[in-house]
Amino acid sequence: MKTVYIVRHAKSSWKYKNIKDVDRPLKKRGISDAHLVAKKLAKKIEKPDVFVTSSANRALHTSVIFSDEFKYPLSNLKIKKSLYSFSDGYLIKTIKALDDSFDSAMIFSHDHGINTFVNAFGNKKIQHVPTCGVIGIQFDIKHWKNINPDRSNGKTILVDSPKNYKPKKQL
Repeated sequence: MKTVYIVRHAKSSWKYKNIKDVDRPLKKRGISDAHLVAKKLAKKIEKPDVFVTSSANRALHTSVIFSDEFKYPLSNLKIKKSLYSFSDGYLIKTIKALDDSFDSAMIFSHDHGINTFVNAFGNKKIQHVPTCGVIGIQFDIKHWKNINPDRSNGKTILVDSPKNYKPKKQL
C-alpha cells in the first residue's frame, strides 16, 4: 500500500511587482494557514516517510512549515525544480520515481497540475484544490511506478483545507 498527500502551496503574495513568479513569497494569511493545516494534519495522519517540494519560494516555504509541524528533518526535504510546473506530468513523474522504501509521501506543488492529478488518480472528484489544500490518495500497489489512472487504483482518503478549521462567516 502506498499513500501520497498532495499539498497545494499556501496563499502567496502578488504585492511585489519586480520579482519572478518562482520567487513569490507567502502572504501572512498563507503562513498562518500553513501552520493551522499542518498542525491539525500532524494529529490526524502518520508522518509521511518523505517530503518533496517544488523549488518555488511559496511551495518551499509551505513545505518548511509542514516539516516543522510534522517534526520532519529539513535536511531530508527533497527539493525538485521540475515540480515548479502547472501540469500534472512532472507531478506524476515525481511520484512514480519515489523510492519504494517509502510507503507514504507528501508532495508540495502548484494549482492546475494538482487538480488534474487528484481527479485522474483519486476516486473522488474535486472541483478545486484551494491554497494550502491537502488531498490524500492511497494506492493498492507495492511500487510507486505502478500508479495509473487507467487502472483506477487510487482511493481518495483525505480532502482537507484551511476552511475546515476556521469559523464560518456570518451573513
